[in-house]
Amino acid sequence: MSSDPRFSFVPVLDHELHVTEWGDPANPALVMWHGLARTGRDFDELARALSDRYFVLCPDTIGRGLSSWSSNPAAEYSVEYYAGIAGDLLDRYGITRVAWIGTSMGGLIGMRMASGPLAERLSCLIVNDIGPEIPQAAIDRILAYAGSAPEWRSMSEAEVWFRQSYQPFGPATDAFWRRMARTSVRRKGNGMFTLHYDPRITIQFSASPDELTTWDRWARIAIPVHAIRGADSDLFPTGVAARMAADGPRAATTEIARCGHAPTLSRPQDIAMIRQILTDLGG
Repeated sequence: MSSDPRFSFVPVLDHELHVTEWGDPANPALVMWHGLARTGRDFDELARALSDRYFVLCPDTIGRGLSSWSSNPAAEYSVEYYAGIAGDLLDRYGITRVAWIGTSMGGLIGMRMASGPLAERLSCLIVNDIGPEIPQAAIDRILAYAGSAPEWRSMSEAEVWFRQSYQPFGPATDAFWRRMARTSVRRKGNGMFTLHYDPRITIQFSASPDELTTWDRWARIAIPVHAIRGADSDLFPTGVAARMAADGPRAATTEIARCGHAPTLSRPQDIAMIRQILTDLGG
């Protein structure tokens, strides 16, 4: 089967989810879920590479990318609701069990699923630069750019902004940054480019603050877990990673140099690392 992506709009709960699909649906399933203000297209390099062995699904969370926006953001822009959407998405595809890779918010969703009634749906979990506790200073930094609504006249202006705002992602190719900009904007009525997402997505930090400190749920996780940490990350401190290694599923941690929050997992060495971790976890 071609390694080119396919794009579907899938009805889930009361929404329409845009999903980028990679690989043969007959292969073992692998979900890659993005961070707060991102889209499933961030995983293109990793998903393309792993589609030789997996059927890879990379959804845009509601309120992002090409997925529908919520009319009730206080209730629906939350980790709990996103986990419900994920469960429904697996049902729509007829997938019983899946390996899960989650960057930042995507990792929170995976941990939520793995610590509750949906745990049996996950075979293993890789969390990318996220833990059961998030420092307030890191939240404030994310809100500073995610809560903004910049406008650009051209795609080149937008790309400059994304390269600067997401510099903690670490080293990535020019092709990665060009695609990131192209898949992260929408036209406004005035013809200007702006960010692709609903500005209200940040409401989860005020409406559902209990979802950001979840050590009680971490202790209940029984599936294999591996954590990836950007060496310079402010959102995933070494102390949190150490506690994750000592409690609950006792996750091993791999640290990626020259990265903050959160590693792109797009370079050849990153892809080889993820492939090996999946093998080690039995994914």
